[in-house]
Amino acid sequence: MSNLVNEADLSSSLDCPIVDGKRQVQHVAPRTADVGGIPVNRVLPSRHRRLIGAWCFLDHAGPAVFKGDSRGLRVGPHPHIGLQTFTWMIEGEVLHRDSLGHEQVIRPGQVNLMTAGRGISHTEESVPGEAHLHAAQLWIALPEAHRRTDPRFDHYPSLPQWREGDVEMTLLTGEFGGHRAPTLAFSPLVGLDLAASSGGALVLPLREDFEYGLLPLEGELEIEGERFATNELAYLGRGRSQVTLELPAGGRAILVGGEPLGEEILIWWNFVGHSKAEIIDAQRDWEAGSERFGSIPQFDGKRLEPPPLPWQA
Repeated sequence: MSNLVNEADLSSSLDCPIVDGKRQVQHVAPRTADVGGIPVNRVLPSRHRRLIGAWCFLDHAGPAVFKGDSRGLRVGPHPHIGLQTFTWMIEGEVLHRDSLGHEQVIRPGQVNLMTAGRGISHTEESVPGEAHLHAAQLWIALPEAHRRTDPRFDHYPSLPQWREGDVEMTLLTGEFGGHRAPTLAFSPLVGLDLAASSGGALVLPLREDFEYGLLPLEGELEIEGERFATNELAYLGRGRSQVTLELPAGGRAILVGGEPLGEEILIWWNFVGHSKAEIIDAQRDWEAGSERFGSIPQFDGKRLEPPPLPWQA
């Protein structure tokens, strides 16, 4: 991404207002971006909502069908610091490679989690012959105390699943409904996928100290009596003990939430930092080909280059 986002310029409260005794839900419209030749709908960050807990980035890719000689998703080598990349695969298969030497195909129902810490680089590409892609790709900001942690990669092929009525629930990270995901986290978080075959109403219990967002991935979603279109984020804020929603037949949504981070962060290009100096150093190291970010010689393409820094050192 090519713009600076600063938590300090967040204008909206973490608590949605109460009108006539009812707590409101904020509507956050998506914008379109291009990632590796694939159009995606991006809802975080935006000028209306920067963070949800430590979740600082949310792209919805697909559902896409590749035709002809298309190679599908293809993202060349690029660096990260200060965050975790989090990929939830719904349809299709994507190969992850990184500068630590990991090679991992992610398949539907699985999560890839890469902890950048002080620095890592990686690539993502559709596997040969794959014609579909549907995924949610998110970033999690590392708290300041962990921002320089050792980089690592974790793959989660099996996650807690259960049904509530017609809705199949998959817990992607954190704890929910008596279940706990194995996913590595550095701050209190939750991620939950909801998929309905024939549709129906559902009441989700929430933690009042967490802030939450719900994103419809397939079909419209009704939340507290309000309609939300596909890719329109519903920001629920803090202070709720539950939320009522209704999914249509074939509907799907993702719930993300967490304890408010309470720290100022900066996002520039593929970097998350707690100061401008951190990001300046990271970008200069990448441009200089520093060993900090390693290399991925198995990828047969060019690496990505950042736009010019918006600040002077």
